[in-house]
Amino acid sequence: MKVKNSLKAWKLREKGCKVVRRRGRVFVINKLQPRFKARQG
Repeated sequence: MKVKNSLKAWKLREKGCKVVRRRGRVFVINKLQPRFKARQG
């Protein structure tokens, strides 16, 4: 999983990407391409 400062651009990389909030952290998840997982901070 990549740790990124800004996830806005990462959300647009792939059509299956979703931004979700869990336990106060922001994550990009992608069920179709799991290599696009990212966390903010």
